[in-house]
Amino acid sequence: MHSWTLDDMPDLSGTTAVVTGANSGIGAVTALALARSGARTILACRDPERGGRALDAVRRAAPGSDARLVGLDLADLSSVAEAAGRIAKETDGRLDLLVNNAGVMALPPLRTADGFEMQFGTNHLGHFALTHHLLPLLGAGTPSRVVTVSSLAHRIGRIDFAGLDAEHGYDKWRAYAQSKLANLLFTAELQRRADLAGRPILSLAAHPGLAATELGQAGPRLAGRAWAAKLERVTRLYTQRPSAGALPTLYAATLPDALGGSYYGPRLLGETRGAPGPARMSARAQDMDTARALWDVSARLTGADADAI
Repeated sequence: MHSWTLDDMPDLSGTTAVVTGANSGIGAVTALALARSGARTILACRDPERGGRALDAVRRAAPGSDARLVGLDLADLSSVAEAAGRIAKETDGRLDLLVNNAGVMALPPLRTADGFEMQFGTNHLGHFALTHHLLPLLGAGTPSRVVTVSSLAHRIGRIDFAGLDAEHGYDKWRAYAQSKLANLLFTAELQRRADLAGRPILSLAAHPGLAATELGQAGPRLAGRAWAAKLERVTRLYTQRPSAGALPTLYAATLPDALGGSYYGPRLLGETRGAPGPARMSARAQDMDTARALWDVSARLTGADADAI
């Protein structure tokens, strides 16, 4: 069986893509690959300094590419709205690809600027709000894709509608798994609604397997546990590089015959590493009643119009 690699990326000239969390790890690899393939690529990053360095790196590695930087803090809904406005100005009214990649993992108890539990608020609600702001640009005359990055951890996730704010107890891994399950339910419901509305939007999801990125170090650092961050660096010996972890995202973003609602990840060793292909969803990730309920709750929490698509 042919193993899909970056060499299989199609020519993306004339398209525009947005990648959240493009300053490091999988997001940085994704943005560079899209830019090298000809896409106008917008790096949506929280930290302007790190985002600027990532933008410079893309421009050096892909001379002549059209790469741009937009500030985006997914943990602040006002920042999400401002970023969407900036993106609209940078895209000439049409967006071909949105990669909802940015995320946080296993944080100590923290709140977003709007008071949400940080992992659910950043990983799910921030991307939910961003996608809604950008809906007028998606499928505007030509087919568009939304690729949302989930995780193997979604398999242990449950959506606790009574405890989304974690006010009555917090477990960092349970919260992370819930947010990653929410990513898959959002993917499915976005596709259902796009189909009903006749909008040419493909909503897909991907996961990186076990990839050595900075994602796992933020939690220990914020908790003041230097030993845990060091342990995380040791575990990199057993993980694949970000360049490999980004392949499922790029596969979902560019595979010509991809079907809406599909989920992709590495094919080997329990989906932890290897070339990309179809990935396994938990039964909870395929529960459309939960997907619809989560959509409505998310719209209420973020102030989005639940029926915008």
